[in-house]
Amino acid sequence: MHPARTQEVPPGRTLGDALAEGTVLLDGGLSNQLEAQGCDLSDALWSARLLADAPQQIEAAHAAYARAGAQVLITASYQATFEGFGRRGIGRARAAELMAGSVAAARRAGAAAGREFWVAASVGPYGAMLADGSEYRGRYGLTVRELERFHRPRVEVLASAGPDVLALETVPDIEEAEALLRAVEDFQVPVWLSFSVADGLTRAGQPLAEAFGLVAGVDQVVAVGVNCCDPADADRAVEVASATTAKPVVVYPNSGEKWDAEGRTWTGDGSFEPSRVRAWQRAGARLVGGCCRVGPSTIAALADQLAPPPGR
Repeated sequence: MHPARTQEVPPGRTLGDALAEGTVLLDGGLSNQLEAQGCDLSDALWSARLLADAPQQIEAAHAAYARAGAQVLITASYQATFEGFGRRGIGRARAAELMAGSVAAARRAGAAAGREFWVAASVGPYGAMLADGSEYRGRYGLTVRELERFHRPRVEVLASAGPDVLALETVPDIEEAEALLRAVEDFQVPVWLSFSVADGLTRAGQPLAEAFGLVAGVDQVVAVGVNCCDPADADRAVEVASATTAKPVVVYPNSGEKWDAEGRTWTGDGSFEPSRVRAWQRAGARLVGGCCRVGPSTIAALADQLAPPPGR
């Protein structure tokens, strides 16, 4: 039995408090679990479409991860934007309802598990709205101020919905990270900042120490790190994030399979080994999980890795 399901915890403990005390387990990829449930995610809105069309599927996917032992559930708002919903004829008022609903769905699923959990409202990059793969390149040709104006309205909606933390995730470059940090600073919600990286650099080709260094003195940021990357890229990134900021590190890579954008399919074999979590912990990781193609069974295996040895 996973200890997270039986341990007694203080009521109202914040995620920051939990990270100061030990390692906290994130969920895995929402899209792959939705596909496993039979959902069609071919729409440009990706999983966010289901907030309007099949919200019960979103809640079921969260519940699958909660049953696997995940203590943090990341909402289906990664690709949820006013602009994206607007292209489907959904007005701003309804779009705001759907974004807020993503937080409520995760909250219901976590509560049903009957143990301590936290909800992270996903704030994806500008490129996710474009739905053309540019979230893995960055450098959109927009200024930091322009990116801040894009992010701020949905940050306000998500923050008002009552999440425990905002997940500023899959950020490809330093400029967008700066914009996101500006967009959240007026809201009393803690955040984590997570870059997408490759070959020891951000996706835009910037040094990781420079990227992580943005949050070194920012109290609102409770963790910094990487997601949506190859597990091998995560190994070194955890070390750099910890050394650069002295903050808890968040790490949730992909399965290791490769995305074929032209064929719109995943290829190759997975390389995500749950045993890697021990090295991540030694390097400073405190918030660990998986991203694309990492499902509930792998999260359950991570939970087993994090469990204390028998007799302790």
